[in-house]
Amino acid sequence: MNKREFILLLAGVSAVILITVLCGILFTCGKKDTQVKQIEEPLIVDETEEEEISIIEESENNTQVLESRTISRPLSSLSNLNRLRGMGVLVSEIDPVNFENPDLDILKQMGADPYLISYLAGEQFYRNSDFDKAISEFTASINRYSGFAQSYISRGNAWMKKREYNRAIDDYTQAIKLDGKKAEVYNYRGFARAELAAKNKFNGMHLAVEDYTQAISINKNYVDALVNRSYAYYQTGDFTRVIEDCDRIIALEPANAVIWNRRGSAWYAREDDDKAITDFSQAIKIKSDYAVAWYNRANAWYNKHELDKALSDLNKCLALNPSFADAYTSRGKVFQSMGNNESAAADFDSAQRLKK
Repeated sequence: MNKREFILLLAGVSAVILITVLCGILFTCGKKDTQVKQIEEPLIVDETEEEEISIIEESENNTQVLESRTISRPLSSLSNLNRLRGMGVLVSEIDPVNFENPDLDILKQMGADPYLISYLAGEQFYRNSDFDKAISEFTASINRYSGFAQSYISRGNAWMKKREYNRAIDDYTQAIKLDGKKAEVYNYRGFARAELAAKNKFNGMHLAVEDYTQAISINKNYVDALVNRSYAYYQTGDFTRVIEDCDRIIALEPANAVIWNRRGSAWYAREDDDKAITDFSQAIKIKSDYAVAWYNRANAWYNKHELDKALSDLNKCLALNPSFADAYTSRGKVFQSMGNNESAAADFDSAQRLKK
């Protein structure tokens, strides 16, 4: 091999490496999980990049039906970039190495579009929890190319982390205008609207329901949107629809303890204690340390005047969570009904101390 042939060979190998690096970046972004998880505790949550926003929900009766959910911030997909510009290489034809941290200097040298470089820089800042700089980069990406929906989605996610819900909604809305076929974006906007509604005593929750419903119309088996919609229905008092959504979720995810608990809560609100107990029991069977489900079942037993069973469940609940103030209140009522006024008074005092 002469010197000229060697140089040509070296240049060809270098080009292949650079292409593979860029493809790896795009392939990695495209493979990121874009679903929202709402599991109360790490039952089904993947230990990937979940970042939590918790919400507590309560019933209006003597019992509190407590649930929380988490939202894992999705990394936007670049799957709509089917071809690497100027290279004619299909991403789907390559099985690249998984590069988590793209080298932006190399991308610049390769002539990648500036809007894409800003977008990827924003993703890096986001992963480092520097949301202000992430927003700055996503904004730069949008200014350079306003037709790239992913930048709006990612900036919306960053606004969500800063609890700037109206700004997040604006960005998700713009992304929907650019591409109205992404079920997950309707789900994200619905979540932002639900957060606003929660701040306004659930006024406006119907807008969140509309977004979740649109997401489900695009993907009928979109569990995350179904979970979110069941929560929204619960807050609006539409317990029949809560049960219908929970039925669909359980058919798709039978090991989802939170949804068994939520459906039990809806049955409880409809004063069907037997069905409520059945669902709470299933939640406990799936997740034995689910203190909320033990608490909820105890209240259903109490309604049926099964005081021994109620007391047993509340003892278990407080063993799992000694700081559960409302469980002390409920146990105090059970002791009171049993005629044990001394123990009742002690539990009522404990509840008051914990609520201060």
